[in-house]
Amino acid sequence: MATLRELRDRIRSVNSTKKITKAQELIATSQITKAQQRVAAAKPYADELKEVMERLAAASSLDHPMLHERENGRVAAILVVSSDRGMAGGYNHNVLKKAAQLERMLKDAGYDVVRFVTGNKGVTHYRFRGMDVAGAWTGWSQQPSWDATHDVRHHMVGGFMAGSEGTVKWREGVDGAEGESVRGFDQVHVVYTEFVSMLSQEATVHQLLPIEPVLSESKYEYEHMLAENEGVGPDMEFEPDPDTLMAELLPVYVSRALFSIFLEASASESASRRTAMKNATDNATDLANQLSREANQLRQAKITQEITEIIGGAGALSGSGESD
Repeated sequence: MATLRELRDRIRSVNSTKKITKAQELIATSQITKAQQRVAAAKPYADELKEVMERLAAASSLDHPMLHERENGRVAAILVVSSDRGMAGGYNHNVLKKAAQLERMLKDAGYDVVRFVTGNKGVTHYRFRGMDVAGAWTGWSQQPSWDATHDVRHHMVGGFMAGSEGTVKWREGVDGAEGESVRGFDQVHVVYTEFVSMLSQEATVHQLLPIEPVLSESKYEYEHMLAENEGVGPDMEFEPDPDTLMAELLPVYVSRALFSIFLEASASESASRRTAMKNATDNATDLANQLSREANQLRQAKITQEITEIIGGAGALSGSGESD
């Protein structure tokens, strides 16, 4: 059994840990609010851009490399969105597990996989296991900005446009790939954590490129509407022509979609960290209370023993006649 001094030392240690976890919980709570504000601030532009792209899709020929699956595609890129810091519960574990499942599925389908990672935790995970990382970006998982995420967005779009037959030269500033030429790819998949609610975040996979399904549906709806209205559609004029506008706006559209993913992942990270730190604080409180009860019981037992010894000693003296 632990001594009273050991129990008191453990109580002090647990309470010190509790202060740290409580502070982390409060910080994460404030960061969730900021992350949600960033998502809300970016939404009007994203919605307007999506509407413009849907109108262009309805009026253009949809003849662009970003809109079609490539025949005999051989290389698929996986972008894993992790966090720079830990103490976020199963946030990173769930993303890395989902990425491993996706990688196995793509390899079974005959694709070579090129791995890209954002966040220090993901980079450490792969490099510790000796797994190749073609490109890595760290330092902004908690507060992604348009400028900070420019390189990863630029490289994902550029690598897809180069295709598996071409290469892309990474610019300086990409962790582990400064100035190197990396093989292009035919697909881009993003593995990130979707923000469902404050208490629920789900690791998910999103195919970023090609984006044919979304815009093809827009064109189908437009053609269906024309058929119902006997060929009469909305009166729209594009300058320059729709195909030229589509070619210019598609990279912007994809870049904005990827930035939205980073914003959502940031909110999910803060929510996951808040939940983990709250659970840690509650567990520390329970453990401190349990240790306090044990310490009180031990202290009381010690006092009782001392009283018993005093009474026994007094009785012994009384029986020997020395008390007179």
